[in-house]
Parts: sequence; structure tokens; C-alpha cells
Amino acid sequence: MNKVVIYGVGLIGGSFARALKAAGRVRHVVGIDRSEASALRAVELGIVDEAATAPEAVAKAIAGADLVVLATPVAQTGRILAALLPYLDAHTVITDCGSTKADVVAAARAALGARIGQFVPGHPIAGRETNGPDAAIADLYVGKKFVVTALAENPPQAVERVTSAWQACGAIIHRLTPEEHDKVFASVSHLPHLLAYALVDDIAGKPHADLLFQYAASGFRDFTRIAGSSPEMWRDISLANGAALLAELDAYMAQLAHLRERLAAGDGATLEAVYGNAQRARRRWIEAIEAAETPPPKDNAE
Repeated sequence: MNKVVIYGVGLIGGSFARALKAAGRVRHVVGIDRSEASALRAVELGIVDEAATAPEAVAKAIAGADLVVLATPVAQTGRILAALLPYLDAHTVITDCGSTKADVVAAARAALGARIGQFVPGHPIAGRETNGPDAAIADLYVGKKFVVTALAENPPQAVERVTSAWQACGAIIHRLTPEEHDKVFASVSHLPHLLAYALVDDIAGKPHADLLFQYAASGFRDFTRIAGSSPEMWRDISLANGAALLAELDAYMAQLAHLRERLAAGDGATLEAVYGNAQRARRRWIEAIEAAETPPPKDNAE
């Protein structure tokens, strides 16, 4: 690609830029960020070649771009798309990295209208608990999943441009509808983040919080790692996927109520059965992840 424009040059957008450059798949990357300091830092770090901060610079950046990537909180999608639409070339493809898809697609349809075919929704399944341009790394997506939730209006070549870019970053392509995506990730991503935030907030609010944190060790750190993620981003995700998240939260609260009842009754057999089932399920999941992310052996035949 000749030119890629990235909105949001932090961990997700910055890592995408680094990976594309490392793969030699782009000649010029322009970074746009609501924080001018972050955009300039991305230039300083070599993540992007140019920062577009002034409105006239944004217009110039969008014109002629092969790919525009939105790596911003999902609530900003509609506003960004409406702002870039006047400068959008017919050949430009837009994609996003949002953790929710139904709301993003609705915002894109409202903003782009008849040009919705140029927007290919997607979601890279990768991350770290750190934010900002300094957190961006070139190998963040190696062996990780990228879920494309293509629309009926997307031309095949537009979907191909997005998926081939992510494959160049090392990602493995998966396909879901926006609705399937949101139900799945309410369970395995959005609920765990809510639980991690809730646990840390609960402990932080106790009168003896300092004592508790003093003795919190690796188990607590592992369980709460994702509570270090961006509160703004996860606020938007929680609200955007509220219906599916509430359904998962209700099911989880029913499980907790059941475990509380069995604990109060001293029912060790039931507790062990639940723990054992969870241990076996997690072990199978880890084995599947390790098998999927193991790179194929190199062909050394001559």
C-alpha cells in the first residue's frame, strides 16, 4: 500500500503501524490522534512517518489513502467517519479495531450512507494493559486472531485489502457477523473486564486496602491484569454492548449465588466438582490456544 492513515496511535494503532512497516507492506503512514503530544511522540518513535494534527492536514492525509484504520474508542466512530467523509477517495477502504461491532456498524451506516461498502468492520484480538505510543510493539498481533465482520455491501477486494494487511502483521483471520461477534465477546472479554475492574475497585474502597494490596500476589495480579486497561475505552465498550453484557452478568451472578449457597452449606463436593470442571475446561482451552498459535515448521528442503 502507498499510504495508510491511522486514527489513534496508541497500543493498537501504533502496533499495527509498526507491524505493517516491519513487513514492508506500506510506504507512508500518517498518524492522527486527539492528543497532539501522542501523535508527535508516534513520529518521534518512528511508528508513523507524519502526524496530521490541524484540520487541513487531516483532509490532506485522508485524500489518496489506501487504508484508513480507526483504533479509537468505539463511541468516537460516527464522529470520525462523518468528519473524514468529504475527503474520502472512491478507492479508499476504512476499517476499525473496535471491541464491539453492532454499534460500530450502525454508526458507520449513519455517517457514510451510500458509501458504507467502503467500511469493513474488524477486531484484532490482542492487547496489553499498557497504553499510548510507547506501548506499541511490532509483534503484538503475531499468532493472534483478527475477526472480520464483513458487511453485505463490502466488495470482496475491500475485505481482501483489510485481511491481507492484518495477515501481514501476523494475525490469523476469523469471520463472524457483527451480532455473533458481540455475543461471543460479551462472554469472554467484556464480562472479564467488568469483573476485574469491580474486584480492584471493591478492594481499593475498603478501610484496610493498603494491607490487602500489600499481600496481594501473583494470583491477584493475574486475575486483575486487565483492570489496567483504559477506563474510557472499556466504559464505551460496556455501554455499547450493554444488552449482551447484562445477559452474561446475570448468568455469572446466578453461578456466584449457587456457589455462595453451597459454600454456606459446607458442600465441599459441589465446590470441588465446579472447580474441577473449570480446571479441565481451562486446560483444553490453553492447549487449543497453544496449538493454534504455534508457527508451522520451516520447510528446510532444498
